[in-house]
Amino acid sequence: MCTAVSYVTENHYFGRNLDLEYSYQESITITPRNFSFPFRKVDYLNNHYAIIGMAYVLDDYPLYYDAINEKGLAMAGLSFEGNACYYKQDSNKENVTPFELIPYLLGQCTSVDEVEEMLTTVNVLDEAFNEALPLSPLHWMVSDGKRSIVVETLQSGMRIYENPTGVLTNNPPFRYQLFGLNNYMSLSKEQPVNSFAENLPLKIYSRGMGAIGLPGDLSSSSRFIRAVFTKENSVCGNSELESVGQFFHILSSVEQQRGLVQLQNETDKTHYEITIYSSCCNADKGIYYYKTYDNSQITAVDMYKENLDGQRLVSYPMLKGQQIKWQNR
Repeated sequence: MCTAVSYVTENHYFGRNLDLEYSYQESITITPRNFSFPFRKVDYLNNHYAIIGMAYVLDDYPLYYDAINEKGLAMAGLSFEGNACYYKQDSNKENVTPFELIPYLLGQCTSVDEVEEMLTTVNVLDEAFNEALPLSPLHWMVSDGKRSIVVETLQSGMRIYENPTGVLTNNPPFRYQLFGLNNYMSLSKEQPVNSFAENLPLKIYSRGMGAIGLPGDLSSSSRFIRAVFTKENSVCGNSELESVGQFFHILSSVEQQRGLVQLQNETDKTHYEITIYSSCCNADKGIYYYKTYDNSQITAVDMYKENLDGQRLVSYPMLKGQQIKWQNR
């Protein structure tokens, strides 16, 4: 389960929590402009916009979880189990598999408007990367700093929703996530006044009581409400350090700690879902910041420090060991 956020101060920041019980040894991966994307059913992209993001690189192919391109467009795929539907090949459309969708769109588009237009010709094809790696059921958030949309491929067809919150979690489908906010319109960052019963001497006994009723559990619907409330009431300066720091604080409001979400696999072995990593991309500057579950220090990779006219992927493994700065050693 995951949470994605789009946030604007002086620049546009985009990132996510990846919540899973296991890791595929993901790496921060830069795809330069001349890397050839070997798509299954559409023409190869031999020249495209440079991309940086978190990916599982398999057979020299970047399976991106979340990424930005050099034009400031950002995209993330989140689990959408039980609702995602992929389709048979359609000869009248561009047949793009789910694992190809992020590079297909980020490689060619500069804005959400362009993505929306391109998706009118796209059929999301029901084809896995290989036999050992089945398709993940996903939906996607795409943002450019001015707009955010959610793309869902349902049994009834592809649906594109305007996302005024700039937040996405997993289930239910996005239109229901958005509608659920109506149940929390009375929450406030300010202290409440007694509207319960004017003849009862009700008093404030703690700070933060305006948000009583804000969900605190780790379900995707509750994380959506909490992340939207946190983001919409966030106060942040415009500097890079302030913006990046605040972005990670927003994500930390919905992070998952080991032991709170217990899972059993088919062999009855116990696993715990955790926030494997949190990312924050400055989409305007091409910088990918991240933290991992075991390394709370912010680490950064700058795509513009690499040769973006190259042909080979550039990958940096996540730094997972805890980094502690001693002040008296």
